[in-house]
Amino acid sequence: MSKYNPLWEFVQKEGKSQMKLSFDEIREILGMDIDHSFLNCKKELAQFGYQVGKISMKEKTVIFKKFE
Repeated sequence: MSKYNPLWEFVQKEGKSQMKLSFDEIREILGMDIDHSFLNCKKELAQFGYQVGKISMKEKTVIFKKFE
């Protein structure tokens, strides 16, 4: 089980075709900040039917997209 599973489960439960979460919202869901390991672990999200779209360091957001 990944430390990011609560985030993956949240995204899947929301069920939206696309959603944008701020780093602060992600911290609330996980109870911690995302770090460089997020880049390696983001492929785990495919098991939940989603992928990480764009990560914006400027806006401090992550876009999640549902596989079609």
